[in-house]
Amino acid sequence: MNSFQNIGRMLLPVAVLAAGLGFWELVVRVNDIQPYVLPSPYVVFQTLVGDWPVLSESLGVTLLTTLEGFIAAAVGGVALALLFNQSKWLEYSLFPYAVILQVTPVIAIAPLLLIYLPQQTAVIVCAWIVGFFPVLSNTTLGLNSVDRNLSGLFQLYGASKLQTLRYLKLPAALPYILGGLRIAGGLSLIGAVVAEIAAGTAGAGSGLAFRIAESGYRLNIPRMFAALLLLSVAGIVIYGLLALVSHLVLRRWHESALGKEN
Repeated sequence: MNSFQNIGRMLLPVAVLAAGLGFWELVVRVNDIQPYVLPSPYVVFQTLVGDWPVLSESLGVTLLTTLEGFIAAAVGGVALALLFNQSKWLEYSLFPYAVILQVTPVIAIAPLLLIYLPQQTAVIVCAWIVGFFPVLSNTTLGLNSVDRNLSGLFQLYGASKLQTLRYLKLPAALPYILGGLRIAGGLSLIGAVVAEIAAGTAGAGSGLAFRIAESGYRLNIPRMFAALLLLSVAGIVIYGLLALVSHLVLRRWHESALGKEN
């Protein structure tokens, strides 16, 4: 039964995708819609193959920016959450500013950063800003959600703050940290795309966001759809990889990753 359910879970999304693409292709062909208005899936695929040298280079630029922003968000968010856990006064002082940074639209911050920072640095900072808060808030929540009885037991046996952090708080917070990283991965990609659109610089270092804007200006709609497709696939792959890492880390001991009993 479980095998049948697993096969169904994999096949149903594929069937829905195939039906959607088929309907899209049919609508375009029946109504004779021109590619500069709405390209068919076949035309988008042709464009993806034909423009692959340009699009793949831009994809590499965007993914590198996303990776750099994600690493900065992961390291900074976890490190600051650890400091917050050790000093409540520090948390009370700085956490409101982290919230302000999160709720401020990155599209409004990007032009300002491009004035004061080099272009590539500003793009990375935008990716970091968007991905930073989920890691910080989830890690802080996890560190503060330790079972009180276990915490009292550690105090009873005279464990130091470092020992309590290492053997109790960090293992308890690990599912929260990994959940924050899964969110931050996709958000870092969004931040990178928004910053690239704000930068709007052509050349060899142009990311996919610039290719989308460029295609819109030139009414090269098939290339725009191809670039959007690559961005979507990149986001899915990033989330899938982070979900896989989370599953591998938690599968032997945490309820969220353990298989359900029959």
